[in-house]
Amino acid sequence: MNSISVFCGSSEGNDKDIINTAFKLGKTLAERQITLVYGAAKIGIMGKVAESLIENGGKTIGVIPTFLKTKEIVHTELTELITTENMHDRKIIMYEKSDGFIIIPGGFGTMDEFFEITTWGQLGLHTKPIGILNINGYYDPLLEQCKVMVNRGFLKQENLDAVVVDDTIDGLLNKMNNYKPLPAPKWLNKEGL
Repeated sequence: MNSISVFCGSSEGNDKDIINTAFKLGKTLAERQITLVYGAAKIGIMGKVAESLIENGGKTIGVIPTFLKTKEIVHTELTELITTENMHDRKIIMYEKSDGFIIIPGGFGTMDEFFEITTWGQLGLHTKPIGILNINGYYDPLLEQCKVMVNRGFLKQENLDAVVVDDTIDGLLNKMNNYKPLPAPKWLNKEGL
């Protein structure tokens, strides 16, 4: 993987381990020469990942919609800054510029990004690895809910298994590098893509 989108919070939260791990993730991506693609902010957990990557000589691509682009929010030291018309276009560009996706702690926006990119994978619209960095068990309740969806027949186990999970950065990146995508759904009209 040459580039990874990191979906995470625009807030820092109150767990120091999450903040420290976000900073470590940026450093690790820089060391592995993996470009960060993210929401372009200098605030919150996403700002920590970008700050660390920049401090360690890494490349950063920030993608931000016009209505969020204020000097208080946008990071001014990025390798590349892309401004979009809206949130949907932001996600499409982040998808196009990434070889994989990592989800670290965040709120509703992070959940929106996670569920959209996993749904695209489930529909066969992409075969890129999606990883959850489960810092301090942050995503344990979400993963339990996903198991409920499987048990109640609303989600196939193979689609849940397509999301790789680890509580360490190196472990997650190794799983993502060894990711084997699901075959495209048989009912998918490939000409319509």
